[in-house]
Amino acid sequence: MGNLGIPVEVGAIDGELKKLWEADEASTNASLMNFLVYTEDPSKLQENSETIQEITRENACRAVLIAMNRKATEVKVESWITAHCHLAHGKKSICSEQVSFLLHGKSLGRLRNTVFAHLNSDLPLVFWWQGEFSELFEERLYRLLNRLIFDSSNWDDPKVGFRRLLKAREDTKGGMVTQDLSWTRSYFYRLAVARLFDDPMAHKAIPDIEWVRVKAQSKHRMAALQMLAWVITRSGWSVQYQESDRVILESREGRQVVAELIWDEDGAPISELEIGAPNFKARISREAGNSHLCQSICAENHCVDFSGPADCDEAAGLVASQLSRGGKNSLFLNVLPQFMELLEGGGRKK
Repeated sequence: MGNLGIPVEVGAIDGELKKLWEADEASTNASLMNFLVYTEDPSKLQENSETIQEITRENACRAVLIAMNRKATEVKVESWITAHCHLAHGKKSICSEQVSFLLHGKSLGRLRNTVFAHLNSDLPLVFWWQGEFSELFEERLYRLLNRLIFDSSNWDDPKVGFRRLLKAREDTKGGMVTQDLSWTRSYFYRLAVARLFDDPMAHKAIPDIEWVRVKAQSKHRMAALQMLAWVITRSGWSVQYQESDRVILESREGRQVVAELIWDEDGAPISELEIGAPNFKARISREAGNSHLCQSICAENHCVDFSGPADCDEAAGLVASQLSRGGKNSLFLNVLPQFMELLEGGGRKK
């Protein structure tokens, strides 16, 4: 099947991988983690193999790709092996091995029993779940994970998805690091806000802030809500009530702050964040397709402009950057309660 490599029988995978390395003495097999990519859309299997080719340029791993064809009437497993190799200092190539599975039918236990038998038991397990959490996202699976990556922008029902995530975190007692790519999409926006408010004039304006505006594509509503939740949490504000895409907040000083979400389908996933007070405005913006953020603050006669990097648009680039940063993602967990309040529509006007 295309670039998936050599078709092999499931029981012969380990032996065939050994032969693969013995046949190429110029390559070094490197793995820092097990990286498992799961989808219930079989058509994405080859696309995911191309994604692994990119990710392994900076993140050596044993990659396991799984596609589940749950609509199939016949229960069977197809599997392939290959290696993704990249030159190290122009000489010897460093290679990451990849095992791919296409599982047909509804036998639920095969996801654990067949696939997890082919992980490197000495390495941590990073699991990228693509799409909605189905009933296969259950305790016997997620207790095995060290890090879970997902993208809530692809969920039809984010409330249900995040409730399942919170239950998984409760069941694992916080032992599983969780990473929403929607949250990763705002990484450089959050760095830019911190940088702008290091300016003494901007810092002085914080108690007088009256409004916040986030502009994004409607597909990336979760990213916009999470960034707004971060602003609220960092500022110590509280939600008074919500009316659709308008949130009325109260600052620590008792001032009313109005937050608005604005949708722009022609812009970048997140195209703008503005924070304003009397005689003050901070603005961070990005044009669609641009790899940089424009950043500015204006306070009375004091105006400063910066530019800085922007987050990648594609999921593969977001995953690669997250893997390179690592960490326990504690900031996301700190913001999660406020985000859930916004998502659930808490504090509605009476």
